[in-house]
Amino acid sequence: MTSRGWEVVERVKTGQILVFDGGYGTMLFAAGLLNGACPELWNDTHADVVAGIHRGYFDAGSDIVETNTFGGARLKLNEYALGDRTRELNVKGAQLARKVAPAHGFVAGSIGPTSRLPQDYALDAGVTDEEYEATFREQAEALAEGGVDLFAVETMMFPQEATAAIRACKAVTDLPVMATMFFQFEEMHDRDRTMWGESPAEVAKNLLAAGADVVGMNCGRGPDRAIVIIREMRAVTDAPLVAYPNAGLPVTTGDTVTYELGPEAMARDYPALLDAGCNIVGACCGSNPEHIRLIAELVRRHRK
Repeated sequence: MTSRGWEVVERVKTGQILVFDGGYGTMLFAAGLLNGACPELWNDTHADVVAGIHRGYFDAGSDIVETNTFGGARLKLNEYALGDRTRELNVKGAQLARKVAPAHGFVAGSIGPTSRLPQDYALDAGVTDEEYEATFREQAEALAEGGVDLFAVETMMFPQEATAAIRACKAVTDLPVMATMFFQFEEMHDRDRTMWGESPAEVAKNLLAAGADVVGMNCGRGPDRAIVIIREMRAVTDAPLVAYPNAGLPVTTGDTVTYELGPEAMARDYPALLDAGCNIVGACCGSNPEHIRLIAELVRRHRK
């Protein structure tokens, strides 16, 4: 276990901009991961591929790279009959990223949603706060054992699950927590809301109150909406903010899914994202190391 992650928090609080990484599903599918297969299992069966993705993002300019453990909670791994390998796959995921991280690089332990609905949404079929917290506590412990510097609680859709994950991380380690929510753009109302109907301002307040050290958004649409979301969050908090949106919307052609924004088109919106008050920037679905390379170049120019 390490407390190096607090350097991330301190650096952004002093005004530095840091670069996160890009998509993992995009890269894993390109490497041969089949639809419906468990990405976290590749930490064991295709460790060289996963390590290569981490290395590619560091080489592209990422200051922080996350682990291939987005679906690594027991409640999620149970869908693949892999729940009993929760600790192993998370420890291996952390170790893979740690092994290729340069001396100046940071590793964030990815903790994504379980895909199980909260009890007050799904009633009898839902998950209680205690069950969420238990599954995330197990995952956080394994990621810390593997050597992560901080946690990335990400792509959360429900506040109950997000806050349980934050509490779990804080209960088992002293590592900082980044927490991001998925927002839908409600075109009819020209606004961004979570699945629970929360505004960006409400999300920022709630995640910080739960103990998160950095808050923000990821996934969703492209950087155009990330700018609006970060601006609304910045209006209510001075805390560090992070954004790593998708490369626009997905475009399906036959069996092939691509995304609207190539590296250059995506990077064009990032000066406005930084001006909105974002401290850590990256990209999500549809992005690759080339997207991050251009974003990192832009951030380097911004630092001067």
